[in-house]
Amino acid sequence: MVDQVAAADTANRAAPVETAAGVSVAPPTVRPMVAALSPSRASDFMQCPLLYRFRVIDRLPSPPSPAAARGTLVHAVLERLFDLPADQRTPEAAVALVAPVWQSLKELEPDLASLVDDHDDELPGHDSWYAEATALIQRWFTLEDPRALEPAERELYVEADFDGLTLRGYVDRLDVAPGGAMRVVDYKTGRSPSELFEGKALFQMKFYALVLWRLRGEVPRMLQLVYLGNGETVRYSPDEADLRATERKLKALWVAIQRAAETGDWRPRTSRLCDWCDHRALCPAWGGTPPPLPEAAAVLALDPQRSGEAELAED
Repeated sequence: MVDQVAAADTANRAAPVETAAGVSVAPPTVRPMVAALSPSRASDFMQCPLLYRFRVIDRLPSPPSPAAARGTLVHAVLERLFDLPADQRTPEAAVALVAPVWQSLKELEPDLASLVDDHDDELPGHDSWYAEATALIQRWFTLEDPRALEPAERELYVEADFDGLTLRGYVDRLDVAPGGAMRVVDYKTGRSPSELFEGKALFQMKFYALVLWRLRGEVPRMLQLVYLGNGETVRYSPDEADLRATERKLKALWVAIQRAAETGDWRPRTSRLCDWCDHRALCPAWGGTPPPLPEAAAVLALDPQRSGEAELAED
């Protein structure tokens, strides 16, 4: 199937691709097709094939929110804190980083400032928004002691090939013990999920563990999800059987994505998660009409890199 899409890619090199969102994408002549999945896009397809289509093919943006901006800020502060000497990694030092890190983020993405200001009715003023971010950071110190940690990697990009399918994403933190044992850590600024949704978070961590196993030849000893919203930590110790099952699941998922790309059948799958979907108004399951599929949709569907890199920031 990858060969078939590569042939379709060649056939479509003459003209730009215009997505349903009205974005003109340069004709795919600069590099060969890369069949690629990140944890977020894999989760999208498992949740709802139409959601995958909306994000990967149509490139429909999700409206930004103050909560998302707060999450970006908290992650950046926790990353920057480890630039300090171990004995200086205190709650006070972390709180002192909030303002300068936020300023740096605004310089990189000026829309962030107006995003917070535009929601003053929800979050009255910057003081409240800062207070919520600060509370999440302070709660982290009740779960981990950064003075006793020396991360091997922070915001680590990982990528590995699995029989022609590239798996890729960003790991928040990788700890490596003196004996080489790896612990994969992911920060979540929300609350720990119910059992109904916990599997989705663990799937993301097993995804990272699988890629790290391929890259480093050793199964990570511990997968750790740190939920700052309610101060809980979820830990899981994978083994080779776990990760081989994850690999089989991802390959089967990719076959399903290929089939949808061939047929153009991106049918919706309804669930309780529909209540939080940004694209519900376009979903036929809720009375909406999706935009027409763009030209070369099959190529875009199987090469998310060509549709942009935003999904990596979500992971």
